[in-house]
Amino acid sequence: MTRGGFGSEPAVKEDRYFDTDHLKLGLGTRTARGGAVTIISQGLKFVVSMAGTIFLARLLTPPDYGLVGMVAVVTGFVSIYKDLGLAAATIQSPRITAAQISTLFWLNIALSVAVALVCISIAPAVSWFYGEQRLTWITIVGGIGFIISGLSIQHEALLRRQMRFVALSAISIAAMLAGYIVGIGLAWKGYQYRALVISQLAVLSTSTIATWFACRWRPGLPRWDKDVRSMIKFGGYFTGFSTINYFSRNFDNLLIGRVWGAFQLGLYGKAYQLMMLPIDQINEPITSVAVPSLSRLTSHPEDYRRAFLRMLEKIALVTMPGVAAMIVTSDWIVTLVLGPQWTAVAPIFVVLGISGLFQPVMNAAGWLFITQGRTSDLFKLSWVTGPITVLSIVVGLHWQAIGVAIAYVSVRLCVIDPIVYWYLGRRGPVRTMDFYRTILPIASASLCGLAAAFAFRRLQPQIAPLFGIALCFLIIGTVTLLALLMMPSGRRALQDIPTSIALLRGKRDDIVPHITHL
Repeated sequence: MTRGGFGSEPAVKEDRYFDTDHLKLGLGTRTARGGAVTIISQGLKFVVSMAGTIFLARLLTPPDYGLVGMVAVVTGFVSIYKDLGLAAATIQSPRITAAQISTLFWLNIALSVAVALVCISIAPAVSWFYGEQRLTWITIVGGIGFIISGLSIQHEALLRRQMRFVALSAISIAAMLAGYIVGIGLAWKGYQYRALVISQLAVLSTSTIATWFACRWRPGLPRWDKDVRSMIKFGGYFTGFSTINYFSRNFDNLLIGRVWGAFQLGLYGKAYQLMMLPIDQINEPITSVAVPSLSRLTSHPEDYRRAFLRMLEKIALVTMPGVAAMIVTSDWIVTLVLGPQWTAVAPIFVVLGISGLFQPVMNAAGWLFITQGRTSDLFKLSWVTGPITVLSIVVGLHWQAIGVAIAYVSVRLCVIDPIVYWYLGRRGPVRTMDFYRTILPIASASLCGLAAAFAFRRLQPQIAPLFGIALCFLIIGTVTLLALLMMPSGRRALQDIPTSIALLRGKRDDIVPHITHL
């Protein structure tokens, strides 16, 4: 038996991190339980995140968040290259070896160091671009964070490949708690924007240490072969897409910060963060389950299609009514969560929330490109959707942050989303009409609930915010359920819920054979 370069475990034991044949037995139950674990943990993260946001929003100001947001546009873009899509390649590949992952590990380390040096070198330029000297320090510290996070990229990918959802959830919660404890403590002491920067380092450090503890594999010496080159090619296309997508998706922050300053960017950034907060609680855990699960089904196209559509349906059932309720109660939510000094966030939040209704569907569409190995298609598509997004942002910039939000959401729903559905349906088991047939009944029912809640607010304008939020959520949930019961496709979606529960309890062995309604 041999040992890895840093390791203390025999190689034969490390095989458990690479082989996935055992995961195919009872994949449905494993997927359902993994989803349950991650959703529960995401619920805990949501509680922690909301509590942390409430405290920090009262200790800090919009310009504090705006300063960090200015740098985040730059550092977030540069961070794409520390991964190079190699984590996705590790999760998606049917077969991998310890030597291959060791090679990818050292490549990720080299890229992370290179990205950190780039951030440090461009820090003065970032300050010059925005006309704000404080950004130099923020950019340098952000660069250091890339080295810390680069140490755990492949270890985390191995945990995801093995569907170790309990460990991943525990790591995520621990890191978040550490970040908020540090951030709130420093903000309380008057560190202002610096509290946000240092708290992020606490998150990254905690996550890296915990990930290495959970995944005992240790890297050996790098070794190049044709399979490694294939994985790098997969990751290269994915990185190309991420580059264009990140630039187009964050061009709004860049221009708002440049043209309108930290205050407007703080409002816009906080509205987007608030809108994405509940969506991320669903998307992140489901994605961590869906990608490895679908990757194991690629050799069975019809089973793959049914499993994907079933996941998409459940995501829409949960997220669409919830986002609709947030749109109706946006002013109350902003006041309760952020405080009265953030009231200007509410109208921006409403506009972005309209896009948020369908954001989880677009997130799920990304699973198809990755699990089918179609990162080259993803890269080509980004050359169409990216420029369209940038153009919409430029058009809306004249009307400050709210104008950018309106322009972006309009183009997203009317142009970009239909293009993505069409392009995906050209190849692979999932066709374009599958998207519309799955989400249309749920979207229609949610819009009925949205209309009912708006009518309630018009009839009862003077009501306590907390009580009003609860009533609006109840109204939308009830009306959505009734509307679904009136549609045959809606009834079939609801009737499938007991099957999902049976999978969760282990009374069904596979996620696929029992999907007969799609």
